[in-house]
Amino acid sequence: MYFIQMSGFPGSGKSTLAKEIASRENMIIVDHDIVKSALINSITEKAIDFQITGQIAYDVDWALIEFYLAQSRSVILDSPCLYEELVEKGVELAARFNVKYKYIECYIDDYNLINDRLAKRERLISQIPQIHSKEAFEYTIQNSKKPDNFETLKVDTNQPLSKYFPKVIEYIMK
Repeated sequence: MYFIQMSGFPGSGKSTLAKEIASRENMIIVDHDIVKSALINSITEKAIDFQITGQIAYDVDWALIEFYLAQSRSVILDSPCLYEELVEKGVELAARFNVKYKYIECYIDDYNLINDRLAKRERLISQIPQIHSKEAFEYTIQNSKKPDNFETLKVDTNQPLSKYFPKVIEYIMK
């Protein structure tokens, strides 16, 4: 069994890769964007605090992950993984449920390509429509949070999925 933590800037291909892994390896995806969007859509007040909504969404994500791991199911968390506590919680849950922990970073360092992908995708309410600052984009991709003492995989998702997917499966199955 596995717990796979996806990482990467919005629009870098995390969801595409997570869906392919889940389909081929019969894993469950907990998609943070879906959970957060459902919360936002359920709030009827006009003033929405997106930070609090994000925190609540992560609480729901973790509850779902624990539920599926307790049923001996492999799980993929599809989230940008921008906070150290997310990595710590993922490592802790993998240890508690005695499953293999894997961390896959989808990486594209092309600001224009990411903005193009963001503009063209079918966007959920919780997802950003574009990048407003090249500096913020560069800071985010250079400071992604990674687990200590674990082998991680960084894939160039600017390539076609078929080109890097075998490497992803090889990493997961180690």
